[in-house]
Amino acid sequence: MSTPRSGIQVDLSAGLYRASIASVGATVRMLQHDGVDLIVPFAADELRPAMRGALLAPWPNRIRDGEYAFGGDVHRLVQNEPETRTSAHGLVAWTDFAVVERNADRAVLSAVVAAQPGYPWRLRIDVEFRLGVDGLAQEVTATNESDSPAPLGLGGHPYLTAGTQGEGAIDVLTFELDADRVLLVTEDRMLPDRLIAVDDAGSRDFRRPRRIRDTVLNNAFTGLSRRDGRARARLTDDEGRGTEVEWDERCPWVQVYTADHGVGDDHRIGLAVEPTTCPPDAFRSGQDLLVVPPGRAVGAGWVIRSVGR
Repeated sequence: MSTPRSGIQVDLSAGLYRASIASVGATVRMLQHDGVDLIVPFAADELRPAMRGALLAPWPNRIRDGEYAFGGDVHRLVQNEPETRTSAHGLVAWTDFAVVERNADRAVLSAVVAAQPGYPWRLRIDVEFRLGVDGLAQEVTATNESDSPAPLGLGGHPYLTAGTQGEGAIDVLTFELDADRVLLVTEDRMLPDRLIAVDDAGSRDFRRPRRIRDTVLNNAFTGLSRRDGRARARLTDDEGRGTEVEWDERCPWVQVYTADHGVGDDHRIGLAVEPTTCPPDAFRSGQDLLVVPPGRAVGAGWVIRSVGR
């Protein structure tokens, strides 16, 4: 029997929750509560659409021209997003992770980022998934196995839904994100332009819950309001039922994307809510960039759960 295109499947269950993790990209392929989708799923034998549920490492989002300076050297990466002439979403999205632990409600996947042109550091990436009554918790740990400090950013890429399906599904849903600043980007390359207060950002202000309607988002937010050290973003239907993502201080940023580049039924099918440790192009700006000493590890994590049910 051949392995599905998305890799080995790890199915988890706990109470009313069900999840399926695909080994390619340590991807959250499916997450349901009581049979209702919390993220936009895809089939096990389907090539993962866009970055749905993938892990972002050793950087999230985009690096301008795929070029950056670090440690006294200039590094040049492959520009894997030709339309923006950038290096996007790191190096592990299409890596087949090994499943090193698994049981009914927990799994650990691991992979190595080999030293290579543009990123000459060796990293081990371990991803733990725990499914419980509070939803799906994902914890990512990156260990620098090189003999010099390594630049790093981490993030997730779930596409939230509230049980709705098809083109424009998010337009009728309500979004809430208590963040007071938003990073504007250039229209042609999706690269940082300027950081502004959401008071001045018009339709990008979601501090009070409101319908998404025709709002177009592909922006990083920061200045996050936290309760007990945790920030939250929530997508719900008119009955208050939907999905929430929660994360701690290790991710001071969250990228929000309305899937406007999706084609056909994939157009605006879900809302990508991506907790990240740094903003776009952090390898060049240095803003909130993690620098991991040799032999040391850093991590990040988030939880996806059902709300209103």
